[in-house]
Amino acid sequence: MSQEPLLFVREARAEDLEAIASIQAAATGAAQWEARDYLAYDCLVAEYGGRIAGFAVARRTADAPGGESELLNLAVQPILCRRGIGRRLLAEIAARHPGTVWLEVRESNLTARKFYKTFGFCEAGKRYDYYENSREAAIVMNFHS
Repeated sequence: MSQEPLLFVREARAEDLEAIASIQAAATGAAQWEARDYLAYDCLVAEYGGRIAGFAVARRTADAPGGESELLNLAVQPILCRRGIGRRLLAEIAARHPGTVWLEVRESNLTARKFYKTFGFCEAGKRYDYYENSREAAIVMNFHS
């Protein structure tokens, strides 16, 4: 009987940037930003079986009562999807960012929208012509922790 590899989430470091960039490039629905810029925010990586399998980036946007944050990006190596990696990263972000967490997701990315809904995110609006490369709308979602 084979055992599932260990999943460990930690803060990202400079030496993780190459892996983050590679995962981001392979995840077609993910935002495609400069990986080095993520280190200015709360950037987490998930190690699965000893290698970087995914990452999540968030930032605090308001210190109002309850707090408010934004999930900037979340991506998992496509070959490793559906193993709980994205859910674990999202749970860590929610724990580190109490209050309301906001995100935008491509309207056509039904898989991501369903994933976020299973975590408790609700659709709160739409931003038309949001993405430069396709003029696609973004669905705005939020979660209250």
